[in-house]
Amino acid sequence: MRPDAMSTPIAPVNPLTGAPPRLLLALDAITEFTGRATAWLTLIMVIATVAVVVLRRLFDTGSIGLQESVTYMHAAVFLLGAGYALKHGAQVRVDVFYRRFTRRTQAWVDAIGTLVFTLPFAIFVGWISLDFVAGSWHVTERSTDAGGLAYVYLLKSLVLVFAVSLTLAALAELLRASWMLTSAAPINNQHHTGANHVD
Repeated sequence: MRPDAMSTPIAPVNPLTGAPPRLLLALDAITEFTGRATAWLTLIMVIATVAVVVLRRLFDTGSIGLQESVTYMHAAVFLLGAGYALKHGAQVRVDVFYRRFTRRTQAWVDAIGTLVFTLPFAIFVGWISLDFVAGSWHVTERSTDAGGLAYVYLLKSLVLVFAVSLTLAALAELLRASWMLTSAAPINNQHHTGANHVD
């Protein structure tokens, strides 16, 4: 089974050494580890949600902290999984046009899109959230509900982590596109039906 959006992207080949750039490999490794580790939170979320329902329906009790933990994990999955989604081409894209482009044109689209949209967005989010996160840490913000979690500042810090992880993934995409454009491989006339993937 090999859905295009979840397979391993092509690492452009160095025409001199035949190996992908080390920086690209390092950035991809960080994004891959973060995404795969975060994915486990979806399973834990399901278990926690079932526990909340069982406690409420069968034992007529509940746990505010457990309920809030689901919110924390839900936020983490979306915020920390953004870079992973970008790396695997799972982001929203008008594929009806993109899939018809040559690989070189796709590389240009990826490079320009990263420079004009993704990187500025990630940097902007990180910048405007600094005071928001710092203020939460300053007062060690906690839940306003009795029995809630005392780590609201950690939840809000995920916004900064999101900005950093998305920036790293975007830099990897820019580097990948740059190497694709400068590669010695004859890709000008090759068409590709999705993001840059191999089996």
